[in-house]
Amino acid sequence: MENTDPTSAQPSSDNPDAIDQGIEALNRQLGEAESKLVEMRETLLRERAELDNQRKRMQRDLEQARKFANEKLLADLLPVLDNLERGLALEGADYAGLRGGVELTQRELVRVAEASGLKAVGTVGEAFDPEHHQAMAMVDHTGQGAGRVVSVMQKGYVLNERLLRPALVSVSK
Repeated sequence: MENTDPTSAQPSSDNPDAIDQGIEALNRQLGEAESKLVEMRETLLRERAELDNQRKRMQRDLEQARKFANEKLLADLLPVLDNLERGLALEGADYAGLRGGVELTQRELVRVAEASGLKAVGTVGEAFDPEHHQAMAMVDHTGQGAGRVVSVMQKGYVLNERLLRPALVSVSK
């Protein structure tokens, strides 16, 4: 029976050149394995650094996107702000002119809001929709059928099909 215990294995002293060649071969394999290990460690470190840089870059881009998300909307609102400032700078009691300026400013503001996806909800005569309206009162109204908006106390708004604020309405019984 053959002994397989590695601690009891004794090198054969019959052929010293074979032993030296075996040691040299093992040393070469060890050197190759160590160089591959160093190469793999360097590759791993480079990959980790690249992933870390990519994570930092994405985080910086996300912060920039959050920081400047409203840039277009605010740039579109600047003419509205300018019109309001011009209206406030008027001297005298020209209320008709002031009213006309405020109406012009409101139309500009509505145009900017609609271009950004904002839509008003809650008009008199439309059917009551609990998804878009909040009933503040139920009233008898002969001109309307039941479940119709009779008056709007405050407009509601939808942004790109998502409700921002429900309209406060009175509904016919």
